[in-house]
Amino acid sequence: MGIKIKDQPFYIQSTAVLFGLVLVVYALATLSEILIPLAFAAFLAILLNPLANRMQKWGVPRVLSIVLALSVAFITVALVFYFLSTQIIQFGDSLPMLKQKLGEVTITVKQWINTTFGVPITKQDQMVKEALNNSQAMLGKTLGGLLGTLAIVFLLPVYIFFMLLYKTLILNFLYEVFAEENSTKVSEVLKETKGAIQSYIVGLLIEMIIVAAMNSLALVLLGVKYGILIGCIGAILNLIPYLGGIIAIALPVLMATVTKDGFSTQLGVIGAYIVIQFIDNNILVPRIVSSKVQINALMSIVVVLLGNQLWGLSGMFLSIPFVAVLKIIFDRIEELKPWGKLLGDNIPTRHMGEMLRNRLKRKAVLPQNQQP
Repeated sequence: MGIKIKDQPFYIQSTAVLFGLVLVVYALATLSEILIPLAFAAFLAILLNPLANRMQKWGVPRVLSIVLALSVAFITVALVFYFLSTQIIQFGDSLPMLKQKLGEVTITVKQWINTTFGVPITKQDQMVKEALNNSQAMLGKTLGGLLGTLAIVFLLPVYIFFMLLYKTLILNFLYEVFAEENSTKVSEVLKETKGAIQSYIVGLLIEMIIVAAMNSLALVLLGVKYGILIGCIGAILNLIPYLGGIIAIALPVLMATVTKDGFSTQLGVIGAYIVIQFIDNNILVPRIVSSKVQINALMSIVVVLLGNQLWGLSGMFLSIPFVAVLKIIFDRIEELKPWGKLLGDNIPTRHMGEMLRNRLKRKAVLPQNQQP
């Protein structure tokens, strides 16, 4: 007779769970070069599946419908890159002039720090050099993540094609690997997972387009050079939950500092981006992105940071939909429901300890009231 973990003392259960988590994290980190492209491909295959299915209903052969769906996605991405490349070419033409002005601004800032705080320019140069040396490891990790993301692009079409081609085989495996009495739960999990991922990715794309339009309009009205390019880059950075929006503010502020005199434009940029972030966080994200992916803000920040630590830039993008899938699974398994509640955004009005104390007080008062 096998020994059940749940029948063991708490310290044995917690040790077994911790040991399992360590093994999972180790496997995810070790196999990252294989798992990251597969994860992106799985999410994108779910996104393209409705288009491929509709083409098959129109009488298009299965293989051809998958190829056409991939072609639509490729053309869309190519048009976006073409638009950004035309803006980048214009930015490259002005790069020498911007570099010269940036050097002048840097000298002015150093002199102001020397006059105001009494820090010599040589000391400032030494501090900047030490900061750059300390950040080389972080920069290398970020560049490594970026190069890994670019390498994914070449594997994605192949993985997506085969995932869509063998969709029925994969689904049958998921049904057969679990007991027959759990087939209803498996069906619910698969259905909700598909809806959550499709809603999340489509919502992100719509949010990115709206934020790019607002960023570009604000920067153009403020007279920031290359406002459209910087606005679009800011919208792409905004895909990184909670952190990308903060990083995106630095680009237009830096450009305004280099190309404009005074600080009125910089203040205008910061004010405009604060308003845009307020609209994004309080209107766009709750109504467009989070309609299916209901993860609370604390867990979102934590999993994004953990995703960056585990898989770098790719992990930051994959963390939210991955945790959304986990929440769907947790909500369907009785023993894991507390974890699903921890990830969710439903805040209870009272905690269980308070309710337990109130119940004990009522039991203590009840016998006294019943006395003659």
